[in-house]
Amino acid sequence: MSSSSLTNKSGAPRILVLGGGSVGLYSARRLRRRLGSRARITVVDALPYMTYAPFLPEVGSGAIGGREVVAPFLRALRGVEVVQAKVTQINHADKKVTVSPAIGDDFDIAYDELVVGLGSIARTLPIPGLAEEAIGFKHVEEALYLRNKILDRIFIAKHTQDADLRKRLLTFTFIGGGFAGIEAVGEAEDMARAAVRRIDSIDESELKFVVIEGADRILPELPLEMAQYGLANLRRRGIEVHLSTFLSSCIEGHVVTSTGVEFDSDTIVWTAGVRANPVIGESDLPTDKLGRLTVSATLQVVDEDGNVIPGAWGAGDCSAVPDLHNEGKFCPPNAQHAIREAKVLADNLAASLSARPVKEYRHKNLGTVASLGLHKGVAVLFGVVKLKGWPAWMAHRAYHVMAMPTPSRKTRIVFGWMSATFLGRELLPLSATADPRASFRVASAPKPKPAAAAEPAKDAAPAEPAKDAAPAK
Repeated sequence: MSSSSLTNKSGAPRILVLGGGSVGLYSARRLRRRLGSRARITVVDALPYMTYAPFLPEVGSGAIGGREVVAPFLRALRGVEVVQAKVTQINHADKKVTVSPAIGDDFDIAYDELVVGLGSIARTLPIPGLAEEAIGFKHVEEALYLRNKILDRIFIAKHTQDADLRKRLLTFTFIGGGFAGIEAVGEAEDMARAAVRRIDSIDESELKFVVIEGADRILPELPLEMAQYGLANLRRRGIEVHLSTFLSSCIEGHVVTSTGVEFDSDTIVWTAGVRANPVIGESDLPTDKLGRLTVSATLQVVDEDGNVIPGAWGAGDCSAVPDLHNEGKFCPPNAQHAIREAKVLADNLAASLSARPVKEYRHKNLGTVASLGLHKGVAVLFGVVKLKGWPAWMAHRAYHVMAMPTPSRKTRIVFGWMSATFLGRELLPLSATADPRASFRVASAPKPKPAAAAEPAKDAAPAEPAKDAAPAK
């Protein structure tokens, strides 16, 4: 590790924000407005943009372009220092963080106040074949890859004569029945059907979409009645949903479930839960049994006895934020809470620097919305208003476009929807983007030299006829 470090020489307190997701971006923006030049604010993230995860299913179906659902820091974090690097170690006792850039040596960043918004990563299990065959669904790159792969498999299958291979290519499996999995499969199924309608050699009945969920229901964040409506909608469209079922293995694409169901699938998507970023569990900050940062309702980091750890704050997926409207429970790890927590955290941090009292985070859920595909959805607003179908789908789009940061991104998303509505969804796979150098490697590979004709050596003795050879006449 490099001995150099980014130290604070301005005299103003340095606030170091780890992670540029919903918590990091919104807290940094609000701190800048609250504190102005009275603090130096630094955001550390391995990527130069924030991804708005609720729109990933629409990216996966081509309803929205990938660039529209990311907020570039150059635009969204003006006036904030951004360090593009991966956080590898947190040492709060010495108030420094070690980061690793994509190129170059690791280095330390010193701070006065720390905001931890590192989010979560996919929670995987040691299932045979999972690491080799499946893809996650937490990043815009994964959503784009999934869209290209589904369309690519459809285009390949249209000329495939092998019945078993054709069936495998047209089978798409989603593990997990939460919001991510159900919205992803609903959008993907719509896209696949739209593509197949334009291909004479494939019938819609050949498409097979499968959901595997360990619980006895889908969409646990919704009331049971609304979740059952969502389940009926999926099954009516021919999507197989296996409840109380676990994935046992998927070696080489052969899916085996705990209930004995077996089939081949060339596309397997893992959406079965998340866990806090492991960097937090490896730090000297207190965590709970799930590896989440322990925080109070004021979003200050606390130890197991509830004592505040000075100079440390946390929110979002990586923190166990108490839900004051549901005693003994924690706020769910979703964008709705993360954005609101970030704003309260920023206000409290600014208040603490001025020796003013801090406030508790209280947020009663305004509603839950879920898309089930184009023009299909389910929603519960304010706990009493229940929407199904097109009205729920519109509520889903309206809420999330309002939550998307920066006016430019909101505008791009709306215009993207309008373009898809009037001009039709683009159904072209760009599979080569997964390995764009492949064709160049083939073109630049050295050509094999032609085999030289064998010539008898000058001093070689004439070959003797085989013992059983017939004599020459």
